[in-house]
Amino acid sequence: MTTHAISSALAETRAWRLAADQLRRIDTGWDDPVARLREILDCKRWMERQDHLPRLARLAGLLDPAMTRKQFWAVLVPAERAGGRTRVTDLEILARDLPAGAAQADRMPLTVVADNIRSAFNLGGIFRTAECLGAAAVWLCGYSADPGHPQVAAAALGTVGAVPWRSFERIGPALAELREAGVWTVALETVAGAPEVGALPWRFPSAIVIGNERFGLDPETVDACDTAARIPSYGVKNSLNVVTALAICAWDARLAFQN
Repeated sequence: MTTHAISSALAETRAWRLAADQLRRIDTGWDDPVARLREILDCKRWMERQDHLPRLARLAGLLDPAMTRKQFWAVLVPAERAGGRTRVTDLEILARDLPAGAAQADRMPLTVVADNIRSAFNLGGIFRTAECLGAAAVWLCGYSADPGHPQVAAAALGTVGAVPWRSFERIGPALAELREAGVWTVALETVAGAPEVGALPWRFPSAIVIGNERFGLDPETVDACDTAARIPSYGVKNSLNVVTALAICAWDARLAFQN
């Protein structure tokens, strides 16, 4: 790589990091509408001037003072990833792996559908959990990063090559395909009145549908699934980390499949 190319790449990375920093400031101060309006407009103008980075300039077109926080994250998350915000922790301790192919006989007909997962680290954990519990596939929807992202690959600890995966721009077509294939779909969400995970009448093939760490699944996504299920909370918080919640639900599916 030439000196000019290296300099250009560094300048591009710096621009994305500046964008991500500005967007995170907006997210942190979201509850102050006056400051939010000012900062969104300032950030939008700055991003529009980055015409040497067409993708960054295009993202500016999505910034709108009237946008919801959920819509805002559709700008924030790509900027964070492009800026190289990668912090992976708790990756050093590994259990002994089975020989390659040894676990294939224990796969169950379960697909994990991950919609708009913000954290690439969580996505790596989703792959690791899916592989460990014998899921057949992982489907990634919306802005969920794929295994090409270095943090996904690092957090997955080598499992991305062991679990088939697909990517969808939107979750609707993914659910439609599952429905057409006769797959029973479970929306894992804190829905009032939904059965607890342990009370689900599992049937296979099935799919567990999980959503964004903050916003969860859209109501229309929950409605499109065959059932919703919840994990009861007995503490102050009413929900778990998305990877932890998936592990609980997938383990329940595993028990049902084996029995």
